[in-house]
Amino acid sequence: MLAFNFFGATEGGLFDINATLPLMAIQVVALTYILNSLFFKPVGNVVENREKFVSNNIIEAKNKLSEVKKLEADLMTQLQSARSEAQRIVGEAENESDKLYKEALEFANNEANASKEKARLEIESQTSAARDQLSKQADDLSELIVNRLILEK
Repeated sequence: MLAFNFFGATEGGLFDINATLPLMAIQVVALTYILNSLFFKPVGNVVENREKFVSNNIIEAKNKLSEVKKLEADLMTQLQSARSEAQRIVGEAENESDKLYKEALEFANNEANASKEKARLEIESQTSAARDQLSKQADDLSELIVNRLILEK
């Protein structure tokens, strides 16, 4: 075997400098370039795209969360105003109900008083008619008694 020796060193030493070292360096650089272009760049691009996607989703989620909080505050305001409006309407309905109840009670009392007064007047007229009739019957009876007493004597 013929070894190529530039410096006159003996073969099999600690450092043999021959064409193998530059060839290995070229292979390492080529392998690094190939691995970088075939595996690391696409994986890096996927990782970057995924990172952008996650970052955009986080930003979008924060925006939606702030929008939800704003909507929640608006809804709470609307709910509060609706509750106060409902309380006002219930209060008005209670007042109207009380008013109608008092009017109905007053009307019923007036009707009862009018009916009572009518009955009283009718009783008075019947009493007066009965007195007149009794008075007439008493006069007729007295006259009849007087006539019989006079005729008997």
